[in-house]
Amino acid sequence: MRVLKDLQREQICKSVSESHGSLEELAKILDLAIEMLFYLEEDTFDRREVQSVVSVLKVVINFLR
Repeated sequence: MRVLKDLQREQICKSVSESHGSLEELAKILDLAIEMLFYLEEDTFDRREVQSVVSVLKVVINFLR
């Protein structure tokens, strides 16, 4: 597993705070993403919740690339 350097940590924290406010909020949204993978059915989550999860996953994916 790759260890994040200080600059990388700063970059992810800045990106998360700009898009979602805090690391705690990111954790909540990622938890919701995991839940959605198990229970995603029509009318289970509203559209904004799904879009929020997709947005966070894009931030994480872009950072990891």
